[in-house]
Amino acid sequence: MPTAIQAETLSKTFRDFWRRPCVEAVRSISFEVPAGQIFGLLGPNGSGKSTTLKMILGLLFPSAGTLAVLGSSPRATAVKRRIGYLPEESYLYPHLTPQETLAFYAKLFPLAAADARRRIGELLDMAGLAHARHRPVGEFSKGMARRIGLAQALLNDPDLVVLDEPTAGLDPQGARQVKDLILALAARGKTVLLTSHLLADVEDVCQQIAILFNGRILARGTLDGLLAQKDKTTLTFPTPSDPAALKRILEATRAAVGADPTLDHPRQGLEPYFLQVIQDAARQPDATDSGARPAAPLAPFLRQ
Repeated sequence: MPTAIQAETLSKTFRDFWRRPCVEAVRSISFEVPAGQIFGLLGPNGSGKSTTLKMILGLLFPSAGTLAVLGSSPRATAVKRRIGYLPEESYLYPHLTPQETLAFYAKLFPLAAADARRRIGELLDMAGLAHARHRPVGEFSKGMARRIGLAQALLNDPDLVVLDEPTAGLDPQGARQVKDLILALAARGKTVLLTSHLLADVEDVCQQIAILFNGRILARGTLDGLLAQKDKTTLTFPTPSDPAALKRILEATRAAVGADPTLDHPRQGLEPYFLQVIQDAARQPDATDSGARPAAPLAPFLRQ
């Protein structure tokens, strides 16, 4: 399988004015991100995540080790054209509208004017902001501004999408839509590298993760490989209407494994329950939109 990002013994040491080492932010880490997969880079504040992202984006130079992004140096201009980046904070010009904001960023890429207009319209639909395309961004909530930042990161139809806290500031409905978008991008063959402190979001979308602490990778692998409890098995079946039948099942299980099984009722997650409540309310005749509308599917130009 092709590799989108390959890091070997990658290190970054920050130095003071006299070139004396101050902080060893990243300490000889090695990992690879397969092309077309969603990879999560996790860790507490100060663990080296942001420094690693900046080296991948070519904004910082490694102190040691090697780093290849899309088969080349991350400093290469040709590589940067194939990357989309959503920073942790969306810094937008407050006096510009969403349409003007995306038009401004579209000029950074060799896009024909007609193609740029088409992509901007599709991305605004995808982000649920088409109805607010002429409102100043300064009037938007953090979540709505975050949607514009995500649209900006996809303008160039990138092969590698780097997302720093992509669901920060979003309501649960918006966060679910962003996660669905990430899954759709990967299904189309794009590589997604993301960082997040919301571990439930990471678990929903990532195929592989790496956990950093003090600049070192403590754990790395697939979620199934890292999280599965191989010494336990979950069996789910309909609750018998006859209590005696359930008692016989428990007794048979106890006799087979030599231990008392745990009996509990499965429950759905809070996120799908919340989204169902909101969707039911939105179907009411008197429902009105406030803020961002539900996002549309993946923009057509991203599905080509």
